[in-house]
Amino acid sequence: MHLETSPTEDTLDHAVSVFVELRPRLFGIAYRVLGSAAEAEDVVQEVWLRWQRTDRSVVISPMAFLSSATTRLAINVAQSARVRRETYVGPWLPEPVDTSDDPQLGAERAEALELALLLVLEKLNPTERAAYVLREAFDYAYSEIADMLGLSVVNVRKIVSRARRRLEADRREPVDEADHRRLLDAFVSAARDGDVASLEAVLTPDVVSLADGNGIRGVARVPVLGRARVAHLVTGTPRFWDGVEVRRVEANGRAGVLLCREAVPSAFLTSAASREGIHQLLWVFDPSKIAAFLASGSRRSG
Repeated sequence: MHLETSPTEDTLDHAVSVFVELRPRLFGIAYRVLGSAAEAEDVVQEVWLRWQRTDRSVVISPMAFLSSATTRLAINVAQSARVRRETYVGPWLPEPVDTSDDPQLGAERAEALELALLLVLEKLNPTERAAYVLREAFDYAYSEIADMLGLSVVNVRKIVSRARRRLEADRREPVDEADHRRLLDAFVSAARDGDVASLEAVLTPDVVSLADGNGIRGVARVPVLGRARVAHLVTGTPRFWDGVEVRRVEANGRAGVLLCREAVPSAFLTSAASREGIHQLLWVFDPSKIAAFLASGSRRSG
């Protein structure tokens, strides 16, 4: 028996298919602006609700409409998040996301995705961040970005150019993925063995270690600077590595590891590295951020 589908159902089915197709892009925009997978999911869910309520017959470009709605909502959330993060205990790091199934996280290019770069993006205000992300990762035209942000094209060009300069001043030329994995593996191996000499061989003299624990006992609440201090930090408490299982993962387009105790992930680690070696270590101990990372992998593979 053939069942007729009403025009209303046809329209809703089409709205669902359009949204599902664009969802990775929308999440990618929100995540890059916010540095939080959980907050990005909330933004995408709100955009979906707005898309259902919208008179879609007058929407010329669903991509433009949905991208604009996502960007504006993400900027609003970022402005309020900045206030909340001022009370965060210790360094705040972006939530890592599993990119094993989507190396570019819905973007034209895997730009502004590495955890270290997302951290630098936090130095920009939310509008600057959004303009940079839309241009560099998603390749939107300046005129499209201007429409989304309610700015002139000239102003958008200036904002993106200024953002590029600020980010380039804080960023070193990264190594390729294979060298990045090799350096991270060498660091973890030396740390587990308590091999200070091998540790110092893969670290730059000015390396910095940042640990996000939001007040968890035993987690450093200030950045640890310098090769010798970082080497001492990761070997000074041998019990930290006792019984730890190291799982290789891909996070934000780069190598990372999950440190697990009794099969339960308790920490995430990645790094930023140049030809001189590892110059930044990024540790995430906050259970909610580790849970978000695990959820991001199951969401995309499910």
